[in-house]
Amino acid sequence: MVTTAELHDIAKKAERIFARYGVACCLTGGVACGLYGTTRPANDVDLVVLTTAHQQEELKRILVAADPQFYLVASKDPYATYRVLWYRLGSAYSRYAARCKVDLLVPGIMNIPDVPKKYIETLGGLPAMPFMLLLWMKLQARTDHRGSPKPYMRPKQWDDVRDIDQLLDIARRRGEMIRAKTAWMPASFVDAALARIREYIADFPASKAKWEGIGYGGRRSTSRLVGVL
Repeated sequence: MVTTAELHDIAKKAERIFARYGVACCLTGGVACGLYGTTRPANDVDLVVLTTAHQQEELKRILVAADPQFYLVASKDPYATYRVLWYRLGSAYSRYAARCKVDLLVPGIMNIPDVPKKYIETLGGLPAMPFMLLLWMKLQARTDHRGSPKPYMRPKQWDDVRDIDQLLDIARRRGEMIRAKTAWMPASFVDAALARIREYIADFPASKAKWEGIGYGGRRSTSRLVGVL
């Protein structure tokens, strides 16, 4: 199993390579959650590359060309037009080395908004998705996993729930407040997140106090959405 140190090393290499092209990126998913303090181990690297000049497949090829430990394999889906990016651990030329999957996302994919560079947090020397956006993305992942037509994806919702509950505790310790930390996000994106909070509270009523503690509900919520909550 890939270690946290290895995941961080992969992310740093990718960040440095993209920086040569003047392109910023930030971590999302399990590695980003871990940087903020969650305890569930991550097993792959999810990077949001903040560019409109390069498509996902081109970004993958940039990494592969720059470092032989990044490599591409065909998707298991015979109809897929994309290739899957992996990072080979250990020797770059060993056929039997352990490997780690690397997912590259760009704004617009999975409804991810374009993230202004000033909001990216540096944690442990790594660029992390802004905290509130990461929490919103975890809520979206939980909804997507729960409603997935693929049975093997549905159990992942419980990993999302574990992460969300820990992120809520971390949010309170950090003094995160919805109104202050979502003003830069598209209103439609925030609306969708707030709807998912309502669903989450309906499923887990004990979480309501935690959501209220970071400004969910009534006049303490996002100003442009008062009356919707």
